[in-house]
Amino acid sequence: MEDRLWLDNGLVPEKIVSVLLRESTLKAFAGRSVLIRGAQAETRSLELQEPPEDRSLFQSPCRASEEGTGAAIGSASGQDRGCPPADAAAADAGLDGRRRMGAGEQHAEGCHLHLSSCHECLELESSTILSVKFASMENIPDLPDDYEGGRGESGGRSVPGQGRRFNQKPPNVLVYTGGCQERFKHVHALLAECINTDSYVLYPLRPQQVLSEPWLDSTLLLVLAEEEPLTAQHHERFLAYLERGGKLLGLCSSFCAAGLSLAPGPDRRNGVCQLVFTRADCTEVELSALASGHVFVRGDSPAEMWGELRGGSGGMAVVRMTHGDNGGEAVLCQVHLEAAPDSHDVTSPQDFDELKASNALRYEVLSEILSCLGLSCERSHVPPPSPIYVLSSSEECRRCFLEWLQTQVGQGGVLRASRISLKVLPGVESPGALPGGTLALVTQPPQRLPPQFSLETYSLHLRTRTLGRCVLFAETTPSTMDLLEGLMLQLPQEVGLIAIAARQTEGRGRAGNAWLSPLGCAMFTVHMRVPVSSRLGQSIPFLQHLAALAVVEAVRTLPGYEEIDLTVKWPNDIYYGSLMKLGGVLVNSTLMGATFHLLIGCGFNVSNSNPTICINDLVERQNRQRGSALEPLDTSLLIARSVSLLEDLIASFQDGGPQAVLPLYYKRWVHSGTQVRLQSEDGPQVEVVGLDDNGFLQVRSAELGVVSVHPDGNSFDMLRNLVVTKQR
Repeated sequence: MEDRLWLDNGLVPEKIVSVLLRESTLKAFAGRSVLIRGAQAETRSLELQEPPEDRSLFQSPCRASEEGTGAAIGSASGQDRGCPPADAAAADAGLDGRRRMGAGEQHAEGCHLHLSSCHECLELESSTILSVKFASMENIPDLPDDYEGGRGESGGRSVPGQGRRFNQKPPNVLVYTGGCQERFKHVHALLAECINTDSYVLYPLRPQQVLSEPWLDSTLLLVLAEEEPLTAQHHERFLAYLERGGKLLGLCSSFCAAGLSLAPGPDRRNGVCQLVFTRADCTEVELSALASGHVFVRGDSPAEMWGELRGGSGGMAVVRMTHGDNGGEAVLCQVHLEAAPDSHDVTSPQDFDELKASNALRYEVLSEILSCLGLSCERSHVPPPSPIYVLSSSEECRRCFLEWLQTQVGQGGVLRASRISLKVLPGVESPGALPGGTLALVTQPPQRLPPQFSLETYSLHLRTRTLGRCVLFAETTPSTMDLLEGLMLQLPQEVGLIAIAARQTEGRGRAGNAWLSPLGCAMFTVHMRVPVSSRLGQSIPFLQHLAALAVVEAVRTLPGYEEIDLTVKWPNDIYYGSLMKLGGVLVNSTLMGATFHLLIGCGFNVSNSNPTICINDLVERQNRQRGSALEPLDTSLLIARSVSLLEDLIASFQDGGPQAVLPLYYKRWVHSGTQVRLQSEDGPQVEVVGLDDNGFLQVRSAELGVVSVHPDGNSFDMLRNLVVTKQR
């Protein structure tokens, strides 16, 4: 709290204490406006910041006087985090470091929070100011002194939950890895995915800097990610950082304080263990993680246990402790939350699968810990939509589309659709400000495309007669489905239009679900026509199965990539084995006369490993297991191959019906012989046998025989092996 208050003469308060203003005194001075000016006082009355991380500042003044003003701020009582307080007094003591009182709350009538530097408090209560010192303006060398991202809003009020401080110190997060640059890169990448990188900057803290450079007053969070024992000097330096009110995250570090110590744990080092973590709301989450081989021993420490190992003798694996009188706080872990499932310490396929299944929970736990230490883990600002470019390797195809486009543009060069409007621009100049819901459609290709898409690679691997020949590409767009919805009904038949995006901000999944669309994900929507009288026109639900199969085949028919464990899951998902989803398909259909107009939307993870898994994770895994040297795959290549194979599969279906494609589909799907229950956990148990002629799932039971299950009414819960009603 102290370092969040800034006086215009360069002073900061070193200690803030709670003061009881008696009711009689308050009445006597009601309405009085105290102004501190000139020689009467050297400080101004400051607007209070949002509540600090130190709960003891908000304790009853009577209790504070009993315990002494020098009590450690926010000190734990020794009770574990998962155990709620037994009585009101315990609740008031703030056993859980993450449950704070809101600004302006009072414990009792007449008990107000005041500052020790407040003139009214000095005049009325003779409160003691321990000291006021000149704030050190030194910053760690090589760190930017002019960083403004951590400043609060006007008036210096800190933003709740964002860990911002209103001072001239940059909000640095320093990572100590004992000088290992490779480990720093891994931890840096992980933290950058968890915290708001628009608000914080990440730097390495090298061993030679620990003792020699003034980083203590310039650091918002210190991350210790080094397993080797710390030197006594380094340990003392890190303790000094906590004593100054610093926040510390230990990731399998030997650092301990406040009576904590380390002991050998029940799990071998770098073996997979089960961590039970207690959230702030006292619910528990269990996940798999790599063990450090050690656990914490509490001794006489008042540390709170936030996580313990499951099974065997267990042990404390995640603890929170406080240190010093200035709000120093640390969360220490003895499981490798920083270790990804594909790290070099993971050697067995079983360990990889188990860790990957818990990967999203690993991010959840780490994000909650970082939030508790005062950092903002909110997603960064969503970038605005970028211009949409008309691209094609065939100038004839591009010219055909542009000629049609000229006939559709209305007043002001705007083409209006149901969800969006397109402002058609002839050149690559900046479109300027556009009304909400209007996107710029640029008819000339840019001099240089973003690195997320290569027209050359796409054109090289596209082998279609119609599909995907004309490209609308946007670096950032709300939804590729929205781009084509307003165009598809009037498009010339020879224009095979596809919309491709590097990032979607409003991606849509089946049944209205949101679809996360980060960089590294292949995202596209392709338009096609199907006559109602054709074989596929009589079995339109099959189209989603063909699209999912095309993505799987796009990878598994590449030389050397045949054993990549990519599968299809009914009705519209792309999976890694039977473990986790990495892609999906959405088909929207509109019937016009005797023709279906279909938009096939598809998204699958190519190089975005987190928070689940991607295709290149599987490629790297095969390289490590088999000693191969397969290259990572590219989104442009896989989109082109997927569209090409989709056109081939559709042609096969139109020629030979379902039987022309089902053998390949069954080869790639995950459901053969799967036992499930229909409708609910108490429903009849049945066996999945295949797809019917309409593309619906078929199941068999002794009582019901063979029946079809419609994909718009049920979906698989892969964890419980159930067929459940889709929640709408």
